[in-house]
Amino acid sequence: MNLLAVHIPYHPFVLPFSIGLVFVVFYIFGKWIYWVSLLNWDDKKKIFKGIFSLKMPKAIWEVFMESLLHRNIFKRNTLLGYMHMSLAFGWFLLIVMGNLETRFFTHGRINPPYVPIFFEFFEHNLVALDYGKFFTFAMDLLLLFVLSGVGLAYFKRFKSKPLGMKNTTKHAFIDRLALTALWFIFPLRLLAESVTAGLYDAGGFITNSIGSFMMTFLPVQHYYYPLWWAYSISLGSFFVLLPFSRYMHIPTEILLIFLRKYGVTEKEKHTSFTKVELSACSRCGICIDACQLGSDLGIISTQTTYFIKSLRYDKPSEKLIDSCMACKRCDELCPVGIDIASIRVNTRKEQQLFGIDSYKYINGYKYQKAKVAYFAGCMGHLTPSVYKATLALLEKASVDYSFIDMDGSVCCGRPLQLSGEESAAKQLIENNVKLIENCGATVLVTSCPICAKVFNDSYKLNIPIYHHSQYLLKLVKESKLQFNKSDLQIAYHDPCELGRGLGVYDEPRELLGFAGNLVESSNSRENSLCCGGSLGITNISQDQRNTIASITLSELSANKADVVATACPLCKKTFKSVADDIRIADISEIMLETIVERQIKTKKETVTEYE
Repeated sequence: MNLLAVHIPYHPFVLPFSIGLVFVVFYIFGKWIYWVSLLNWDDKKKIFKGIFSLKMPKAIWEVFMESLLHRNIFKRNTLLGYMHMSLAFGWFLLIVMGNLETRFFTHGRINPPYVPIFFEFFEHNLVALDYGKFFTFAMDLLLLFVLSGVGLAYFKRFKSKPLGMKNTTKHAFIDRLALTALWFIFPLRLLAESVTAGLYDAGGFITNSIGSFMMTFLPVQHYYYPLWWAYSISLGSFFVLLPFSRYMHIPTEILLIFLRKYGVTEKEKHTSFTKVELSACSRCGICIDACQLGSDLGIISTQTTYFIKSLRYDKPSEKLIDSCMACKRCDELCPVGIDIASIRVNTRKEQQLFGIDSYKYINGYKYQKAKVAYFAGCMGHLTPSVYKATLALLEKASVDYSFIDMDGSVCCGRPLQLSGEESAAKQLIENNVKLIENCGATVLVTSCPICAKVFNDSYKLNIPIYHHSQYLLKLVKESKLQFNKSDLQIAYHDPCELGRGLGVYDEPRELLGFAGNLVESSNSRENSLCCGGSLGITNISQDQRNTIASITLSELSANKADVVATACPLCKKTFKSVADDIRIADISEIMLETIVERQIKTKKETVTEYE
């Protein structure tokens, strides 16, 4: 056939594919335009500036690495990453190579989108053309690449552990329909091209072999048109179902990457950017295994994947909204990087219990002026040995400090924020800001990561904010504190708010290195387990909290450490409630025990810790 001399080829079987393609393209771009149009002017300015900056190529590169190669999933499990990559990148390469093939053999002629997809139907003798063997071989190889991913996807439905997943997502009906259509696309393509190759003695190394084999026992001429029709229908069906199923994540993740690179983030309430994040969730189920409610308590129906699905399609139940410890393990492991914590808190804001006058009775306190303001926080006052040790170390370093919540601790507001009570939290924040400003401090130090998180995120202070592990390390580097290192074996637990919340991982370890030898647990740093005492969840019992704490503590003590070190009063208190034969201590207590000169008097009255 002279491909230049004929009109553009056509057959009615291409209609399902063509109709589906037109629908999904118009829907996706329409949805993108709608979401962006609803963003505030500041975000729109960020987008406009980002388009004409280096953020654009960086976004394109991230789309390639994440949407096509699935780099983050590869980090979790190689086989799981290969499955996703072979489907996404393999399909992309099939489309690119198919277009190159048709453009080459038609000498650059622009063809309708269906021609590259069904080229083997319209042109049967590609092998005889220049470079025909190369293209048929390449297209067969890429099809085999994609089919290997489809095979792994089939396998994962029945046995997911080899792919690094103990639990998989329970999909909605629309998702199962779209999944079925997707799973049929490439096997039907293989069969359609193989039958064509068998009839016309063409095709590549796979399709020709399969076609020739089928010719030996089947009347393949009767399957020729039905298979091409079935292939087109499966493609068209998938395109039509895509916007209403979890597969909307495929195009939406691209938009999300660009918006994030341009600086668009979640706000204090749901916006159209939230819609983008919700639609970008593939419901892969990685968050199910990450959640300790599932791994420790066997609760596998309330994880982030189900919360996001419910929020996208409808209003989530109270159980889905509240069943989260806010430990951010799922945030850390989410391959798409969705800001799950902010979305959940913003959803909780819709269930207000406190009013704007709930904390008007607070009059505030005044303390002596000093260069350093020390804030123990609520949990600090419930574990006073922590602030006692911290203040003793500040005394040793001759730090001019003021214990600004010594006599009347006012909550930092973070627990209220986690429960969605933003207006009530702001009342506490305003009170504490005045307290901090009135003492004239140039530095704020706290022993509580929960307080440190809200100080950094919400207080808008014009002074540096340190967790006590950071500030004590600073004093060591300034030669104001010295320690005698011993053979003490220390297992350090990364608190959720300090680690995943604030990104503080190295300073506590460096500080503890002056006191003894660190022993890392199997889940540490970004993968650290929650202690179970989280203030972010209110619908689990104390027994369930103790179960989580026991499992986390058993992992921390697995390497026979002498002491489990914490950098959070809440973590210490939670671990002590289940610790039988291992010592639990705050980082400040360990450092105080190994200080060069240990006879220290504090400014304040000493207290005995409540057990």
